[in-house]
Amino acid sequence: MYTLTGTHLISIVITLSVVSLAGVYAGRQVRKASDFSVGGRNAGPILITGTIAGTLVGGATTIGTAELAFKFGLSAWWFTLGAGLACLMLSLLIGRLHRDPDLATVPQFLVKTYGPIAGPVASVFSSAGIFINIVAQVLSAIALLGAMFHLNSLYAALIAVILVVCYVIFGGVMGTGIVGSVKVVLLYVSLLVTGGLAYSKAGGLSGLVQSFPPFPWFSLFGRGLTVDLAAGFSVIVGVLSTQTYWQAMFSGKDVLAAQRGALLSAVLIMPCGLAGIAVGMYMKLAFPDLPAAEALPAFVIKFLPPWFGGLVLAVLLVAVIGTAAGLALGISTMLTWDFYKKFIDIHADDYRILVVSRIILVAVIGATIIFAIGNLKTMILEWSFLSMGLRGATIFLPLLGAIFFRKYVSPAGGALALVAGPVADLAWKLFFPNGMDPLYAGLLASFLALVLGSLVFRPPRPEQPVP
Repeated sequence: MYTLTGTHLISIVITLSVVSLAGVYAGRQVRKASDFSVGGRNAGPILITGTIAGTLVGGATTIGTAELAFKFGLSAWWFTLGAGLACLMLSLLIGRLHRDPDLATVPQFLVKTYGPIAGPVASVFSSAGIFINIVAQVLSAIALLGAMFHLNSLYAALIAVILVVCYVIFGGVMGTGIVGSVKVVLLYVSLLVTGGLAYSKAGGLSGLVQSFPPFPWFSLFGRGLTVDLAAGFSVIVGVLSTQTYWQAMFSGKDVLAAQRGALLSAVLIMPCGLAGIAVGMYMKLAFPDLPAAEALPAFVIKFLPPWFGGLVLAVLLVAVIGTAAGLALGISTMLTWDFYKKFIDIHADDYRILVVSRIILVAVIGATIIFAIGNLKTMILEWSFLSMGLRGATIFLPLLGAIFFRKYVSPAGGALALVAGPVADLAWKLFFPNGMDPLYAGLLASFLALVLGSLVFRPPRPEQPVP
């Protein structure tokens, strides 16, 4: 059994207070709805990096990676590898994306190519995929708070949800960027020390090689070639299809700032999974009967000095909470602008949009408790990969079509793809749970719907002027 000391608690309180001050500062900068949703479109590379990396480096990247490494080893790296590659692609794509001053959501961009029906359809399925990942973060928080305070799952989930609301309710995207920047600095120091210590205690590479057989522990495909390739691919298309990360890019003061923010995020994210892998594998050696989800927090409590261990635990908690908050903000923005503003109150003023955004945010976060409590035995990264796949099956190909092939795709083809992709993804998961990854079924259905729909319902050509 491992317990927190008084020094742990003091360090946790001080660290959380510093992060909270950053959140209060962010909240004071929010005066209108555009500040909340896209930061007033004045963010520099550091703030954009804070939003992207601060959201991506969360419970799945830290606690979830250590959990999967505890069971399979190196293949747990796929989440951060895929996320880093996706950030590289974000930096390339943003320059081709139309920078409309009124653009706040990915569905709004899709509407420009596929018509008004694309907005609500994309928002619904994309929000569902993002919601699944918020559940993964709440599961991470339950494991972390359970290890720290020995709380039962319901109390841990309630505390997590309250913290998520406090994290983002006032500052919006500016809050996730400013707090995310503080979090990224603290988190990387924590991961560097924690991962290095675990690597050293395991005897370095030679010690690990002597302790574990080559397969599955030192293979990127330890769970199987198709399983792990699908996992990495789902993260890439999922990140490229997620409102939260595009929202960060839209908040940039110019395209160059957005590109630099995405590139810096890629550099930071790719290696950070290695720390969780080192911890997970060492804890498998030292405590093979430990619950896998508690590998990282248990290591911190047992082996780090209490003052530093408290800081690391607080940073891990902020990482989990920050990711959940950033994802919930993406859902709130889409549902507010693509549903409420379009279909419920088209004349809503700036203040009402801001209030509705916050109400939806609280409702979305609160709903995650039901799903998290009912799925306590599932692995955190499984939810993250499923979430990324569903988002990718919905948005990825229609988005590429709108960016690169706008002259050839039709509104009907886009609308069909937006429905066919996620429906096929969910249906395959339901009826063939042990078959190929549902992302492949979703992307195939989306591709066929987009191509065939655009061929059958060709986009009208502009009339040629009479000479």
